[in-house]
Amino acid sequence: MPHSRSGPTDPPGPTDPGTSRTRAAPDAAAGSAASEASVADLRVLAHPLRLRLLSLLTGEAYSAAEAARLLDQSQANVSYHLRRLHKAGLVEAVGEVTVRGGTAKRYRHDPDSGERLGRGVPQGVDAYLALAGALGEELRRRTAQRDTGVRGEMTDAEVWLDPEAWAGVRERAREVGDELHRCALPPGTDGAVRVSATMVLFAMRAAEATPSAGPAG
Repeated sequence: MPHSRSGPTDPPGPTDPGTSRTRAAPDAAAGSAASEASVADLRVLAHPLRLRLLSLLTGEAYSAAEAARLLDQSQANVSYHLRRLHKAGLVEAVGEVTVRGGTAKRYRHDPDSGERLGRGVPQGVDAYLALAGALGEELRRRTAQRDTGVRGEMTDAEVWLDPEAWAGVRERAREVGDELHRCALPPGTDGAVRVSATMVLFAMRAAEATPSAGPAG
């Protein structure tokens, strides 16, 4: 899937009503429309097949028919989801292939395109929950195909970090994501290792603070 720093990108300032540092706040109707559009942009990822398509199109460009064969899906289904991803700017047409006397577009995914998702307005938690559901379903599919003879890595945490440490962790995670996508090879490349990677790092609300210690004694 693409890199995404989903969430606010810049803190509001005196001339920044929460949407732009250089523009005045839009009226309520415009703000609502912008919010709906942004949520739709984020939710475009909230489908397991779209996540699979983005991974597939990172290593190589494919047409809808080619991608459908590789993913064991119908061409109509893949075409529909490709159109949605293309409209969101997550895949781009990079060439054509001859099919049955005609031509079909081949698409490629640029992982950096995810930077545009959900930018400019706050995201509702429902959008993130929808994406988490798709990520979970895709993780289960991949885990069923895990090669248990090859060592992997896993971590899970809900911890409290110093802000500087948190910023460092996010940056290193981004570097790992950059390397994964930069080194992606076409599926089935001889000698290559088929790998799964899912990282979701985010700050949580501080409402559930650590309980205070009970009375001494």
